[in-house]
Amino acid sequence: MIVFTYPGQGSQFSGMGSSWLDHPSWELIEEASDATNVDLADLLINADDELLRETQNAQLSTFVLSMLILDAVERLGLDSTGHAGHSLGEYSALTASGALDFFDAARLVNIRGNAMKNAIEENPGTMAAVLGLKDSDVEDVCAEVDDEVWVANYNSPGQLVIAGSNSAIEKASELSKKMGAKKVTQLSVSGAFHTPLMNSARVKLSEAIEKTDIRPPSGIVVANVDGVAHENPETWRALLSAQLCSPVRWTQTLTTLLTMNFSTFIEIGPGKVLTGLTKRADPNTKRLSINEPSDLDQLLDLIAPTSPTQNESRVGHEGEHLFSTDRLVVSPSAGLFKPVSNLEIGQKVSNGELLGNVGNTEIHSPFSGELMGWIALPDERLTASQPIAWLRVT
Repeated sequence: MIVFTYPGQGSQFSGMGSSWLDHPSWELIEEASDATNVDLADLLINADDELLRETQNAQLSTFVLSMLILDAVERLGLDSTGHAGHSLGEYSALTASGALDFFDAARLVNIRGNAMKNAIEENPGTMAAVLGLKDSDVEDVCAEVDDEVWVANYNSPGQLVIAGSNSAIEKASELSKKMGAKKVTQLSVSGAFHTPLMNSARVKLSEAIEKTDIRPPSGIVVANVDGVAHENPETWRALLSAQLCSPVRWTQTLTTLLTMNFSTFIEIGPGKVLTGLTKRADPNTKRLSINEPSDLDQLLDLIAPTSPTQNESRVGHEGEHLFSTDRLVVSPSAGLFKPVSNLEIGQKVSNGELLGNVGNTEIHSPFSGELMGWIALPDERLTASQPIAWLRVT
């Protein structure tokens, strides 16, 4: 089974949206800008690393880019039965599952980022990555310091992040080294995220969450707070509120997903951090990070069914390839799609057979095969080269 994972703050980088500028999914950027009154195109294309490090900018730009990439993946007719996001990425996971509306989620992420920015000004702090110690050892370090320091992220076995006041992090870092940590690295952040120092942000965010419509997710969504899948909207409302001051239990999240037999992990958003953590948790999983449009072909290759002829030449002209036996029919022009009414999934399609119309243009199959699925929806507005249907060539 396939699960989509979504990165959080820290995965952003300057120019991360540039390669998507000409992709049809870019239209989401304008919609998100209208919803938040933030020039997201400028953040995704022109903002330098320093500007993107500001938490309100990092969070909103990362969320919106993840949603753009998700839209691009869905245009290929691909979906997943599971979702999980790291910290901020949880909003992406809930939006992808239908629990949150895109506009509502964009507004919440914007409120979240600004509330955390204000909390940082009230209670400055920092974070540090601790490598090579057991979870219990790092927890003991925090307890022994007896100051404002907590475990903020359980990322993978032997890879945790602590957060707290600057002085407490300095003490905990030294003590971790004495206990045998392989490496302790202070992160370039000015806030102690996922700790009680974020309480003022939690209060502000909770007010916004209470006013937001949350629906039962479609499929499985695993929560950061407890590493468990939840369905009840009111439970998710409480979890989103608690998340700001609670550690991200990503190790537990991955364990839950693996126990549920998810074996293909697709990271949707900037960076490759979660893909690396998945490899540490289970090297036998299939993994891929989608950062650029060119990664979409790799995704099709990864999930396409294995074929004895998969090493044969790829398909050209009007069909984009999956493998040599699986092909996508794509739209030659822009317009509203209207499929023919007498073609069912599983039905045989002849070379040249009419599949439908895009605007005034008739769409004929460029090859014979079995219709495996419609990718475009009836009356969906398509762009040129957007996939319409998936055929298995016979």
